[in-house]
Amino acid sequence: MSGERRRRHLWIAGAATLGLAGAGAGAWAAFGGDDAPRTGPLSAAEVRSAAHGFLDAWADGDTAAAADRTDDARAAGAALRDYRKGAHLVARDLRPGAAAGARVPFSVKAEFAYEGARAPLAYRTALTVVRRAGDGKAVVRWEPRVLHPGLGQGERLVARQAGDAPVRALDRDGHTLDTRALSSLGPLVDGLRRTYGKTAGGTPGVELRLAAAGAAGAHARPPGGTPVLSVPEGAPGRLRTTLDARVQKAAEREVARRADASIVVLKPSTGEILAVADSGEGAGNRALEGRLAPGSTMKMITGSLLLEKKIADPDKPHPCPKTASYGGWQFHNVDDSDISGGTFRDCFAASCNTAFVSQAGRLADDDLSRQARDVFGIGTGWSVGVDAFDGAVPVEHAASKAASLIGQARVRMNPLTMASVVSTARTGRFRQPYLVAPSVDHRRLASARRALSPRAHEQLRDLLHTTATSGSAAGAMAGLRGDVGAKTGSAEVTGQEKPNGWFAAWRGDLAAAAVMVRGGRGGETSGPLVAAVLRSAGADMSSGGR
Repeated sequence: MSGERRRRHLWIAGAATLGLAGAGAGAWAAFGGDDAPRTGPLSAAEVRSAAHGFLDAWADGDTAAAADRTDDARAAGAALRDYRKGAHLVARDLRPGAAAGARVPFSVKAEFAYEGARAPLAYRTALTVVRRAGDGKAVVRWEPRVLHPGLGQGERLVARQAGDAPVRALDRDGHTLDTRALSSLGPLVDGLRRTYGKTAGGTPGVELRLAAAGAAGAHARPPGGTPVLSVPEGAPGRLRTTLDARVQKAAEREVARRADASIVVLKPSTGEILAVADSGEGAGNRALEGRLAPGSTMKMITGSLLLEKKIADPDKPHPCPKTASYGGWQFHNVDDSDISGGTFRDCFAASCNTAFVSQAGRLADDDLSRQARDVFGIGTGWSVGVDAFDGAVPVEHAASKAASLIGQARVRMNPLTMASVVSTARTGRFRQPYLVAPSVDHRRLASARRALSPRAHEQLRDLLHTTATSGSAAGAMAGLRGDVGAKTGSAEVTGQEKPNGWFAAWRGDLAAAAVMVRGGRGGETSGPLVAAVLRSAGADMSSGGR
């Protein structure tokens, strides 16, 4: 016995001697020199000796010896080995307490060491001494709770990673983004952690759990099991994003002034996401993951379709009656307005619903869906870097087809997809939005099948410029000069008193789209939000040299 073991159990040995001295004939019967199986009640000395031998062997890391001092060496050996290898625990100090009959309580001080993390673990449990079948030797009755009081039959201790490693998000210039000051980035950084936690170089937290014996250990992270010990995560990994801190700050400031508002700002020439912001109770990440009808902002896609098919021409006459019927439904314009003798430019700038619905009969059921996918990249499986919804324009027929043309029915978008649509309208070619450069993880960005035809692109861009300067978006875009374009939208929602207000616009190489849930008309609600961000962001980026 080592000096440490001798010191640790000196009192036990003395007590055992005293127990033998007072045992008399009963003790001699139990410890007789013949080979007969030992029988009779356990003496205090036997209890202490059995407990002493088991705890000593366990503390010294002698799994085989400790297991041999139980009534099920095979099960005990497997469990003791798993304690070290599966739970990554080493028992450093085992101290028995006063026995109560055959039951001996003891304290455990162990060290948990897993994937570079270390932590002490202390707890109390107990063992029971019994006579082993066959030779009658006093041994520890094996049961899982000898190792830990929380263990039941069929359970084990398992070490595993506690989620993904933390990520420190950096802006496009390599500066840390302060999620405390920029509150909308909280869900975004959580998403980055889920996607890049394993590759960004951070250290995840680890934990020890009680789990079913068949539960996977190591890197597996099943949700079940009772936590025993958690070690906080280590240093976060650093991940550069495309976000621009100044544009993000402007977006955060503007949505904070409004209820239930969401906005995304893109760089049309590249698809880089410069800002994402949400406000409102339970908004989550509506800017990227929302699924809302886009209302008349959808007319950018529908308009491009009519232009490419030469069903409409900007400066040729185009109908805009107060109402139009299709598929058994009657559609109307805002305030039941009409444009008598107007052109398609007039209709588009005024966001006339009937100008589009009236053309439904000239389109195939899948024309709009194909245009959205093949030209604008909607629903092509975007890989943004975090969870994002890339829009849906299902094939419709009859009345629902007509409703889809003006962004109703089952058409679903969010500020990200509509910022992309207005960006494609500006440049003529879809560039998938992304938050983390594809070079970081070598992923492939989605692409559209083709570009918008040059003539239709020129016409659509001109129509959106007209809308921004003298149409339904002119009020919001007032003061923004030069290369600008915009589209308003209001999406009716069943059971909702006010429509969701939409607005999408560009100014130079900045594009943005926003929605205000239950806000009302887009030109009066989301319009000022988008314009304010474009104005502020454009000034900041100009002064900042980008």
